[in-house]
Amino acid sequence: MNARQRSLSNLGLLLVALGAATWSTDTFLRAKLTEPFVFSPVTLVLGEHLVLAVFAVPVVIRGWQEIRSLNLGQWGALAFIGWGGSATATVLFSQGFLLSGQLFAHGQYGAGASAINALVLLQQTQPLFAVLAAVIFLRERLTWLYAPIFVISAVGAYLIAFAQPGQSLLTPFTLIGGAQLQFALIALGAAFFWGASTAMGRLLSDKLAFVTLTAGRFAMALPFLLVWALLTVPNLPHTFAQGLSQPNAALYLVLLALVPGLLGLLLYYRGLRHTRASYATLAELAFPATTLLITAFVLKAPATPVQIAGVALVAGSVVAMNVLKTGVRVAAPSGAPVPVEPMTGASA
Repeated sequence: MNARQRSLSNLGLLLVALGAATWSTDTFLRAKLTEPFVFSPVTLVLGEHLVLAVFAVPVVIRGWQEIRSLNLGQWGALAFIGWGGSATATVLFSQGFLLSGQLFAHGQYGAGASAINALVLLQQTQPLFAVLAAVIFLRERLTWLYAPIFVISAVGAYLIAFAQPGQSLLTPFTLIGGAQLQFALIALGAAFFWGASTAMGRLLSDKLAFVTLTAGRFAMALPFLLVWALLTVPNLPHTFAQGLSQPNAALYLVLLALVPGLLGLLLYYRGLRHTRASYATLAELAFPATTLLITAFVLKAPATPVQIAGVALVAGSVVAMNVLKTGVRVAAPSGAPVPVEPMTGASA
């Protein structure tokens, strides 16, 4: 790999991490908008995509020549990203926030804590689904080096999420047993769709410009969400207007659509063009790390030493994978494996 390819590969991983970092704002904004009497999950995600349509529709029209050249499999990948990653996974995760919030509101603090732990813990299976999809659909093959780096990064992400003051590191596993089955299914469903969407996005990133791919994802999700909402939300226009009438709801909705939604995915897909899906899913762990920073500086909840160690493990894993680039190889079109890449790097 020449110097330019190495530079693009390094930049790609950095942009994926930066895009994932913006997603840390999603949790705060989504929690505000799924409080009782604001938005239902489907209505909220539909509202996000209505805001994003201002960007998506003109870009799709301009890039239609690119999109119409997709073959059937690529159209399927775009539909999966839109209907699965952008719509279904986001609705599921919003539903988890709403249900757990309702438990807290009714004084069921133990059940609420169990629900939140189930959502956060099981959602961290997302990299596993991303790697599995990369192996199946992109024919990426993991060499011996990828596994230890992946495990170290997963341990780091766990420490970031659950090393709370006065709480045992095993507490999430003891609490998760008290959560209802629906929270486990919600978290695993969201993790599956988001994880597999990483591989589908990589599949399309060589075919579509990153701006077109981002717009196509939102545009594909919008009619799907509209039908979903019309079928499940009584008197949708009134319900949506009632949500917007709540204090700061419109501002939070626009911020949710533009920051973790539009900005995050533009950075993400720009970087994914030069990054293999198996690498990208490690870079996405910038998300819990930046969530920790926001919690520390905005909510005045300082990180524990163990959480800081978790950030170091995640950052070290991403840097190690980016420098060594020996954890993944790609099968040749004929089915014969490409020789394992040298320690100096590999194209993404």
